[in-house]
Amino acid sequence: MTTLTAARILSARVLLRPAQDSDRNGIVEIMTDPEVRAHLGGPHPRDAVESFLDSAGVPAVTGPGAYVIADLATDRFLGTLTLDRRAPGRPGHLTEEGGELELSYVLRRTAWGAGLAFEAATAALRAAAGELPDQPVLVVTQTANERSMRLAALLGFRPAGTFEEFGAEQTLAVAALGGVRLRVTAGPSGGGCR
Repeated sequence: MTTLTAARILSARVLLRPAQDSDRNGIVEIMTDPEVRAHLGGPHPRDAVESFLDSAGVPAVTGPGAYVIADLATDRFLGTLTLDRRAPGRPGHLTEEGGELELSYVLRRTAWGAGLAFEAATAALRAAAGELPDQPVLVVTQTANERSMRLAALLGFRPAGTFEEFGAEQTLAVAALGGVRLRVTAGPSGGGCR
């Protein structure tokens, strides 16, 4: 199954690009910060993240469909975004086979509240709509994460069900890739999501 292959995606304020060595501290931060990871199964141990980056290298964090979100003006690391296939073995699918496109993102706390997640997601979904056939796209977020639930709605995703993962209720929301493309023409009126 295919996913987004564009190497770089631009928007007004952010650049989606491959990870580079200068992103290391930001990657460690978003993987170990308890507030950032509050709705994502909790923080990872710092030594495990450092060990992974030492062995695999920082560029291994990104690949087809996976990007660093960087400030367009400064190239400073803001977070990560992935538009990839949801693993069939995980809960939360529309079909028994699974493998649907799934949008996910994580921003460092200093980037919250500025609409950057919306902008990055919009850019990725527009690129995917131009590159891939129309198909369902999933967003899975912890139901308690109100900010992320609002972002999904702003992007045109509609709840399709709930399930349990990481010890908490998760909401599965869905939109057709072509339908998302048509809905992402205006930014949020305030507040960003992580």
